This record gives sequence, C-alpha cells and structure tokens, in this order.
Amino acid sequence: MSWRPSRFPYVQRRHRVGLLSLRLWVRHMLFWGGAVVVGLAATGFALSSDFAHVVFRKILAVSPWLPLLVTPLTLAAVAALTQRYFKGAEGSGIPQTIAAIRMDEGGPRDTVLSLRLAAAKMVLTCLSVAGGASVGREGPTVQVGAALLYNLRWLIRFPRHLLERGLIVAGGGAGVAAAFNTPLAGVVFAIEEMARSFEERSSGTLVTAVIIAGLAAVYVQGNYTYFGATHETLAGTSAWLGVLLCGLAGGLLGGGFSRLLLAVSAHGLPGRAGAFMREHPVAFAAVCGLALALTGLASGSAVYGSGYAEAKHLIEGSGEVSAGYGLWKMLATFVSFVSGIPGGLFAPSLSAGAGIGHTVAGLLGEANTGPLIVIGMAAYFAGVVQAPITAFVIVMEMTDNHAMVVPLMLATLLATAASRIVCPRPLYKALANNYLARVRPASTT
Repeated sequence: MSWRPSRFPYVQRRHRVGLLSLRLWVRHMLFWGGAVVVGLAATGFALSSDFAHVVFRKILAVSPWLPLLVTPLTLAAVAALTQRYFKGAEGSGIPQTIAAIRMDEGGPRDTVLSLRLAAAKMVLTCLSVAGGASVGREGPTVQVGAALLYNLRWLIRFPRHLLERGLIVAGGGAGVAAAFNTPLAGVVFAIEEMARSFEERSSGTLVTAVIIAGLAAVYVQGNYTYFGATHETLAGTSAWLGVLLCGLAGGLLGGGFSRLLLAVSAHGLPGRAGAFMREHPVAFAAVCGLALALTGLASGSAVYGSGYAEAKHLIEGSGEVSAGYGLWKMLATFVSFVSGIPGGLFAPSLSAGAGIGHTVAGLLGEANTGPLIVIGMAAYFAGVVQAPITAFVIVMEMTDNHAMVVPLMLATLLATAASRIVCPRPLYKALANNYLARVRPASTT
C-alpha cells in the first residue's frame, strides 16, 4: 500500500501543470469564443429571418394573389442556387449534421460542415422565407452551429474525441439553444437526437457550448420566450381526455408526415412526377411553389413562413385560425420540404401541432384552449421527430410553463409510440442514412 502517498503528489503536480498550460487555455478561449459566435450567428439568423418574413407579409398586403407568381419564382431560384453551387445545403441541416458525425474526418465531412455552406444555408433559408416557404431557421442553425465549432480545428489542435464528434454535437446543441433561447432543450436535443449516446468525455464540452451560446443570444435579444408565455394548466376530466387525443392525433399525423417525407427522400415521387422531380429539379421546385401558393390561398394566407406568429396568437389567445389550420400547415411544410430548398421543420411542426391542439380543444368544447394547444405542439413535434424528451422540454421552455410537465410528458410519450406504428424509423436518423447513401458512393468514385 506504500504506492498511494507517492502517487498523489504526482497527480497534483500533473493537475497544476495542466492548469498552467498555455496551450490548454488557448484551446479553452477559442472554444468559448466559438460558442459565443454560434450564439451571435443564431441571433443574426433569427433577425434576418424575421425581416424576410416581414418582406413577404408586405407582398401579401399588396395582394393575396401575388404569391402565385412570387413563390414559384423564389423556390425555383433558391433550388437552382442550391443545386448548382451549394449541394448539401438543402433541407433541414440536422440530417447532414448527424451524417457528419458518422463520416471520417476530411472529404465529405469538411464539405457539409464548411463555413461557405453554413453561410449559404442562412442566406438561402431567408430567401425561402421571403418567398413564402413554410420553413424554419432552427434546423439550419444546428448545421451552422456545428460548422462553426468544427472549423475551430484549423486554429488549434483539439483532442481526437472532440474532433470525431464532440465539436459537432456541441455546435448543434448550441445552435438549438441559441435559436430557441432554450439551453436545457439544446442539451437534451444534442444527446437524444444527434448523438443517440452520451460520452462522458464530451459532456462538459457540450454543456459549456450550449450555455455560452445561449447567453450570447440572450445578451443581444433579451430573455424572451419563443412562443410567448402561458401559465394555464389543465382542469377537469375532458382536458385530460384532450391530452390523450392530442397524443394520438399528433403521433399518427406526425408519423404519417415523416413516413411520406422519407419515402419521397429515398425514392422520389411515383411515376412521371418522380421522373420530372429527378430530371428537372428547378422546374419541380417552381411547381411546388405554385402548390404552396394555392395552399396559402385556400388557408387564408395562414400557412406561409415558419408559423411562429400563428402559434403565438393561439397560445396567448390573441388571434384565431381556421379549424383546419394544422392540416393546411402540414401540407405547406411537406410541399416546401420536398421542393429541395434549405429550411427546417422545427417551427412549422410546432405551429402545425398548435393547430391540432386547437382543433382538439374545439371538439371537446374546451373554453380554456391554451393548455391543449401547448400539448398539441409537443405531441405533433414528438410524432414527427420521435424524440419525446426533446419535445416536451423544448415546448416547456419555449412557453415558460413548468406546471405542464406531467401532461407534456404523457402526450409526447404517447405520440412517439403512435408515430412508431406508422413510421418505424426516426425521421432525422433515416434522412441522415439517405444522405450518407448519396454522398459515400460519390466520394469513392
């Protein structure tokens, strides 16, 4: 037992040397600075996206028929730029980030997480919003955050376990935290959806990046709640019945939505429509733009953009939408996604879920609709992504309603179970597999 006293001084000396290491402190400072940049980039992205939405609303104010021209032209232009110059920027960005974790260092990983592609992702997403596309900025912010932290490796050498996945996972989680102003949801999302496992060596890195990025965003934008605050709670048996209905409806509809997206992503549309989609992607994007504009007309111009304003009005009781808003929003989001333009599913899915919750509350005759609208948001989002913990945490933080933890958990778990019956494969993981299948053969030729 004589080895113990002699070993403690060695450990202490080694710890002191580590604390005094200039290289270690430079690495920490660069990493913390990178997390600040992620928060500022997410803030700039949010402000730019809001401005783009204002531009489109001004177009609508001139005439609700103008999107029949503007939306097809915009989606075609964005698709052309994406196909010609920025391959890898299409879609949400979360599948690309998950795929990058599984890629070898260099080659395709460096391409999909390049700063050039990250900048293009933000610009093209804002252009899509300005054209009326039903997309959000939160998924793209994940790819942007991952790219910003991953490219720190050019400035200083990081440990191998951080290079392999730590910087990517931390950057993605930091992007979610800064985009939604929800630090806890950023951590949970990175663990549950991106990593699907948690390495102890990367845990401190992840949490630090999320907190710093979130603080940077709060410093610029203020400590706000993304969809506004609601402190309403469930009351009565019918309200709890509404939780079950929201869970089932959100799960089945979300699972059906994901299954359709995965089918189109893997195999395209059937018949001549599929051939047209493959051979003429820009013209197909224009057709999708026309379909989106027609959906907008049918819904009273309610389905354009992320759906942020509509969901916030429903939660706060300051506005009304049609009874079919949730279904119209699902259709608009599906059309936008299959067009091949950059843009995320987070905010549109939450907004569609708010519409589903509003419909369920109306069916049950609930005068206090706020709680079921919040439940519907979490349930449908869980049904789409099959990440129940992320769903209830992100909605809880976004609405500042901690009293709804139990019904949110129940609804998201039920929705995830129902979704898996319809769509056995989680959406982002399956999309990442599809992306890897396309990229790897090209990288070996």
